[in-house]
Amino acid sequence: MVFVFGKRERNMERQECKLSRSGPPATIVAIDEESPNGTLLVENMQINGVAEGPDRTISLSLRDNHDYWVILDPSKQALYLNSTGRVLDRDPPSSILSIVVQVQCTNELIGTVIFHEVRIVVRDRNDNVPRFQQPRYYVAISELTPVGTTIFSGFSGNNGAADIDDGPNGQIEYTIQYNPKDPTTNRTFDIPLTLFGSVVLRERLNYEEITRYLVIIQANDRAPYPSERRTATTTLTVDVLDGDDLGPMFLPCALVGNTRDCSPITYKANVLELTEPNKTNPLNVTPPIQAVDQDRNIQPPSDRPGILYSILIGKPESYAEYFSLNRTTAELLLLKPIDRELYRRFDLVIKAEQDNGHPLPAFANLQIEVLDENNQAPYFLRTSYHGYISEASPVGTTIAANTSMSAPLAIIALDNDVEELTPNEMPSRDPQLQFSLDSYSHVFSVSATGIKRYLSVVQPLDRETQDTYTFMLSASDGVQQSVPVAVTITVLDANDNTPTFPNVSYDVNLFTDMIPGETVLQLSAVDSDAGENGRITYRILAGDLGHFLISNSSGIITVAPDVALTVGRSYALTVEAMDNGLVPQRRSSITTVYIEVFPPNNQSPPRFLRQQYNLEVSEAMRTGATLLNLQAVDREGDPITYQIQSGDIYGHFALQQNTGYLVLENPLDRETLEFYTLVITASDGHPDGTSTATVSLVITDVNDNDPLFSSSLPVNLTVIEEQDQAYVGQVKATDPDLGASGEVHYRLVNHQKLFSINATGAIRTTVPLDREVESHYFLIVEAWDGAVDPRRSRLTLSVTVLDVDDNSPVFTQQTYNVNLPENSPEGTTILQLKAIDADLSSNLTYQIRTEGLDQETARLFHINPITGELSVLKVLDYEALANSEPTYTFSVEAVDMEGTMPPGLASVTVRIMDMNDFSPVFSQSVYRGMVAPNAVKGTIVTTVMANDSDPTGTPAGLVRYKVDQEAYPYSASIFDVEEQAGHVVTRVNLNEEPNLKFSLLVVAYDDGEPVKENTTLVEITVLQPSVIPVFTQEEYRFLPVSEEAAVGTALGVIMAAAVNQTVVYSIIGGNEGGVFALNETTGVISTAKQLDYETNSSYTLKVEADSMRVVSSNLRAPSKANTAKVVIEVQDENDHPPVFSKSLYIGGVAEDAKTFTSVLQVQALDRDTGNYSSMMYRLIIPPPAGKDTKNSKDGFVIEPYSGVVKTAIMYRNMRRSYFKFEVVATDNYGQGHSSKADIVVSVVNQLDMQVVVSNVPPTYVEKNKKKMLSILERYVQEQVPGAKVVVETIGPHRHGDGMEQEDYTKSDLMIYAIDPLTNRAVSRKELFKFLDGKLLDINKEFQPFLPPGGRILEIRTPEVVTSVKRAAQSVGYTEGALLALAVIIIICCVPAILIVIITYRQRQAECAKTARIQMALPQGKPGGGTANNLYEELGDNAMRGYGQHETQQLLRPSLLRPEELSMESGIDPGQDYYTQDYYNYDQGYDLPQYGSRRKLISPSGLYDEYGEVVVDDDGSYYYSPQESDAEQGGRKRRIKLVFDREYETSSTGEDSMPESQRSRVSSNQSSHVNVNGSIYVAQNGSIIRTRRSVNTTCPTQTTTTNNSLKLTSPVFSSRLAKHFKKLDKMAATLEERVPLNSPRATVGGRCNTLSTFQRPGTATSATATSSFINTDSTKTANVFNTRQSSISLGSTSNSNVGPESAAAQSNPHKASEESTTEQPQSAEERNELGEGERESKVDSSNDGSDGFVGKEPLRCPSDRTQSDEEELWMGPWNSLHIPMTKL
Repeated sequence: MVFVFGKRERNMERQECKLSRSGPPATIVAIDEESPNGTLLVENMQINGVAEGPDRTISLSLRDNHDYWVILDPSKQALYLNSTGRVLDRDPPSSILSIVVQVQCTNELIGTVIFHEVRIVVRDRNDNVPRFQQPRYYVAISELTPVGTTIFSGFSGNNGAADIDDGPNGQIEYTIQYNPKDPTTNRTFDIPLTLFGSVVLRERLNYEEITRYLVIIQANDRAPYPSERRTATTTLTVDVLDGDDLGPMFLPCALVGNTRDCSPITYKANVLELTEPNKTNPLNVTPPIQAVDQDRNIQPPSDRPGILYSILIGKPESYAEYFSLNRTTAELLLLKPIDRELYRRFDLVIKAEQDNGHPLPAFANLQIEVLDENNQAPYFLRTSYHGYISEASPVGTTIAANTSMSAPLAIIALDNDVEELTPNEMPSRDPQLQFSLDSYSHVFSVSATGIKRYLSVVQPLDRETQDTYTFMLSASDGVQQSVPVAVTITVLDANDNTPTFPNVSYDVNLFTDMIPGETVLQLSAVDSDAGENGRITYRILAGDLGHFLISNSSGIITVAPDVALTVGRSYALTVEAMDNGLVPQRRSSITTVYIEVFPPNNQSPPRFLRQQYNLEVSEAMRTGATLLNLQAVDREGDPITYQIQSGDIYGHFALQQNTGYLVLENPLDRETLEFYTLVITASDGHPDGTSTATVSLVITDVNDNDPLFSSSLPVNLTVIEEQDQAYVGQVKATDPDLGASGEVHYRLVNHQKLFSINATGAIRTTVPLDREVESHYFLIVEAWDGAVDPRRSRLTLSVTVLDVDDNSPVFTQQTYNVNLPENSPEGTTILQLKAIDADLSSNLTYQIRTEGLDQETARLFHINPITGELSVLKVLDYEALANSEPTYTFSVEAVDMEGTMPPGLASVTVRIMDMNDFSPVFSQSVYRGMVAPNAVKGTIVTTVMANDSDPTGTPAGLVRYKVDQEAYPYSASIFDVEEQAGHVVTRVNLNEEPNLKFSLLVVAYDDGEPVKENTTLVEITVLQPSVIPVFTQEEYRFLPVSEEAAVGTALGVIMAAAVNQTVVYSIIGGNEGGVFALNETTGVISTAKQLDYETNSSYTLKVEADSMRVVSSNLRAPSKANTAKVVIEVQDENDHPPVFSKSLYIGGVAEDAKTFTSVLQVQALDRDTGNYSSMMYRLIIPPPAGKDTKNSKDGFVIEPYSGVVKTAIMYRNMRRSYFKFEVVATDNYGQGHSSKADIVVSVVNQLDMQVVVSNVPPTYVEKNKKKMLSILERYVQEQVPGAKVVVETIGPHRHGDGMEQEDYTKSDLMIYAIDPLTNRAVSRKELFKFLDGKLLDINKEFQPFLPPGGRILEIRTPEVVTSVKRAAQSVGYTEGALLALAVIIIICCVPAILIVIITYRQRQAECAKTARIQMALPQGKPGGGTANNLYEELGDNAMRGYGQHETQQLLRPSLLRPEELSMESGIDPGQDYYTQDYYNYDQGYDLPQYGSRRKLISPSGLYDEYGEVVVDDDGSYYYSPQESDAEQGGRKRRIKLVFDREYETSSTGEDSMPESQRSRVSSNQSSHVNVNGSIYVAQNGSIIRTRRSVNTTCPTQTTTTNNSLKLTSPVFSSRLAKHFKKLDKMAATLEERVPLNSPRATVGGRCNTLSTFQRPGTATSATATSSFINTDSTKTANVFNTRQSSISLGSTSNSNVGPESAAAQSNPHKASEESTTEQPQSAEERNELGEGERESKVDSSNDGSDGFVGKEPLRCPSDRTQSDEEELWMGPWNSLHIPMTKL
């Protein structure tokens, strides 16, 4: 037992932490999002064991509890949600879809751990509303958009509403929200497919009524419960675009009431009789004829139609001979002169219609009056004139047009009655007009004759009196008067006024104590002229004795400086006042000032500063204002009292007694008094202590008076009607103000279109008045002055229009229609006619117009001439008249017996009315019917019928029925009768007792006059239910019947039963056409006609079963029980063959098309259904003629079910070929009927294609490919009927060189067209012409299928074609070049032979020159070895391998101008070459290839290494090397650059030497002596070489040693000569022999002897130069680049010696300062020496070896001063392009 218990205990220990439940190990629960904190997730984990307490066996904890969403209760093993301070949100951005945690269980007994997974799925709640991606949406559609069109699909994709909820909560559906304020929008648009949100048009749009709709779109999610669904709304703005749905309308348009219709408009025009058309065309029409399309906002404007005008009809009928209307401009043109005696007026009807064939034209009236002569008023060419005249001009002077008086003012008035002119045409005849001035006619006059009239002066003018004259000028032809024009004459000032002093003389007393500068007197003169003519200058002419001065501008006299007045002296000053006019015209006056000098005393009176004061005061000046300061000065300082002595008679002014201020006391009025002269006194209270001064006050005008109308002129005026320019009356107003403020102008406030007023106040009519329209006018005339702010006054005139007889009588109706009942008694008045004459006095008489009146009518009717009553003269019988609708039409007229106007006319139509002679008569006196007790509403019980003997079709013969409600009220409430058919029907659903009888009284009545009626009785019996058959089924459905079933085929049986009754069956509905038959006794339904499934696939018959009892009574009793529905389905049969959509399919295939490329798709349709309409296609391809059919392969295959034709072979080199074969379509998947169609496939390539380039991405083109292709095809078919346009490719736009770049914002559509007549592709050029010429039209039609702004940019040829063209052209050019070259070779053959011979001789001379160049070049690699290339041979190899601390490859500046560059170098001096840096200190550089277009630029900062090139005053070039430290302080050395143009340009090879050039060796000594001679190559190929003498320091105490110095010859490969294509003679400079002081040259402290060397066989010796060998073996390769290297080249030449006798030269090398040993020369170097050239070894042991003879030892030049100017020489180089590089 213990063992068992222990085992059990161990088993229990092992079961701890395991799940006590069965099922999956993971615990999965679901929870709603946004659940509250503490929500129970798992109630019990069901884990074995105890987690808490003393008996705990397990411990529980959570693992992977991310974000701590879960809380564990170990005791309960429960899990809870922890959402404190946060929300469990399943939606973005949180997106918590699930929570997975691990519950860790630790077995405390045995220590094992088990993890239990808990997965918490977060369920979605509908907690988010849909959100539209845009705040609003917009679409614009044409008003012509058909109903049912989808107008907006902008909610598709990501553009609509989005809901971040999941599942149905996040699915969106769209609806249109009902807007009670806009019911129109609600019914106009709809969203039938709510999930897609596409808005569909439901009602027709009208732009003229509504241009914008605001559609409220609601988006809601699809939560399962509608109450929980969330919604959002947005607004879709639908703009309606104007479409061409309305016709044109004439302008101006006056609307009729509240409609959009225009009132009829009448245009008027006048034409002068006998006027030539060329003088008056186009005629002036008022208002101008203009029509516009009522659809004014069609977009784009280019789509708006034009308007075409024409004359529809007109009277008189000959109008077309005289007038025409321009079709497009509506200009009215006169065709020939009109004689007013023949025609006085034309009444035309004009038509305006759109040029696009719109069916709604517009009409208007056009009245053209033919005017008599002299009916046009004169007119001025200008609206105003401005002239100038000098006030000094004599009488008769002509007014000028400018201030300089250089041209007269010409006034031109014209009269179209005399001569009609074009706008820029000048008249040729004097219109003989009379001119009149409204004012100032006594001052000015107008010339009487002439085309141009001139104004002249008739009396003298004075500008100071009036400087401006303004008047109105009119022209009259005696009948008509022109519109007045304003004429302004400005009077120019003349110097006609003399400056005037107020007094002839002045007396002044002075005292000796006056100080200098004190004022004595101020003089003031007045000049009324203007400007300089009125500006006054003062001066003292005599008498001042130098004691007084006067200001030339102010006139103030003062005591002169340093003047002391003496008692008893007297002065008489003569003072002149002169204006500043022109010198010859200046005016002046004088006055005398008498001055007495007195001793000082206290008796002098006060003195005013001036004797005369002048002042202008505005009459509007306010009272109390200070006008002037009149303060006087008293020498003794006594108080002064001021007062006005005289001149102020009205007391307007006041003078302050103590201060002397003059103020305004009372208001001024210029119109009362405009000038005041005040005498002012100033007194100091002593005897004779009073002085006076004069104040002249001029009152200036202000505009303070209104124009005042004259009361003497009448205000009650009359005018006769129908007169143009009739005189009405005159008004006159005056204004006492001055100048413009006093000039009065007039205007009419009202009725300005009817009346006019001129400047004189004369009032006339502008148009003929019509008293009948308006008999009285109150005319308001306004007068205003000419001030800037004018004052106005008004006068009301009463104008009465006097009557004339100008109106015909007018009937109240133009047409009278009256009905006359037949049998009316004789003399019956049938109509009262009434006419009105608008004239005041008239006597009207009525009568029947006899013109065109037939005799019968005259005998039937009579009109009373006084009362206008129309009566009948005899009794008429309608039935006796011949016509079925007898009418009589005649004209009546009303005549004014006292007038002269034509009579008024009206039309009278008398219609004889048929009277109601007969009453309706029923066919039976009593009608009986039966009805089921449960009959439904509308059941027909019986039918009544009545006939009327009155004529058929007349109201009297029309019979209708009704129920008499009063006879049997209850029956009338249950039954009714149909008004037209007479069917008695039930009004309600019956529920009556059987055997019950109802009586109904039915009335039959007609519409005659009077109404006649008749009645009949209807008795209705309610049947027993047992006698009403009952169908066994309410609906019968038979088996489907084949449409091929024979006529008479039984379909099925219907069955009904009744108690003890024989049943009779009938079809009562649904059997239109009698397709089925029903056996009335057996109930068998069979076919009566052949069926056709395609016509009608289903029939529903309504059958009825009645008992024989009912049927025998010819009655029916329909009810629910005895009626049934029979449904018959027709079964389709394969009775129709397939029909192809086209009889001929045309396609194309490219030559390079791959196998199984789709070519085209065929389609056949079948009217049958199901499998009978399912097609299988196959091709019938005839075998190729003359080929083995067994091995031949078809060129095409077809997909049997889709109809896609594909390629089966390759078509290379088959362009312009085509394939023609048949396609067969068989329905029922190949088992049924078949039909055929033809297919033509043409082989093309890109030579047949064009590329349509558009600015839209390829996706747009691909999406609308079919529609766009159909448009292109239509335009091609206009030129090639039936053509087929095929798309080859659609892709991004290719551009750039080689068309390698792709632009996906644009697209290339490659197409071609096939001509069905030739079955081949249309020519590429023709296709371009067809499409490019219609590009604008095509773009318009493409607009609906492209995004906004999308369009075709161009039609271009494929790139393959253009590349082929270029290749063909290049081949052509090559052939032409070869042909030309052949001709040149033939022509130059003979000279070429001669040139070869001459060149051979030149080459011999060039070989010698090559040797000399070898001597001139520095030594190459000391190690020997042949140079690898030309640049290496020239020393350029040093640039590639030298150490970085020594690598310096420098450029020398070019000594030649660009235009002097050798043409052989391949450089065009006129080109700009690319700059390329060839200077690399570290790595060397690559030289440009021959003919490269690079500009050689010298590096900056490198010339200082050697110096600079300068140009001297004489134009010579000098090179100034950089001096070393040891050379500082001495003269700066210069190297003259000698340019040898002879050798540069020479190409003959003849011997020629330059002038001998000399150089001297510089005497400057340096420790680092530069002895190298440098060779440079210029850009043009010329060599520049320097030579210098060796400069060494040789102390006299040093002993001489013989060091072996070896003269190394330059390493010069034989290949060098190959590169030198052309060498001219090379010049050598003559060198003076240098006497040497020492036989040895010193090196390293010793002098070494340098021996010259001579080429064997030469007659002339050359000076040998030293060659110093670098003993440092590591630097041997750098011998040409170290700065210490120096070479001195010398040469001696004789000008008389040829090239073979020229002195040979050697290139010495740098001598080492560290070693005096000779460097051995390699064998390779020796082998490379020329046959006649050997190396000279200069040392003490061997002075001349290998053929070299030492001539003379060189000595140290210590005793000779050498020149600081060293020479360079140049010679021609080769034709290679070598940069100017230091060699």
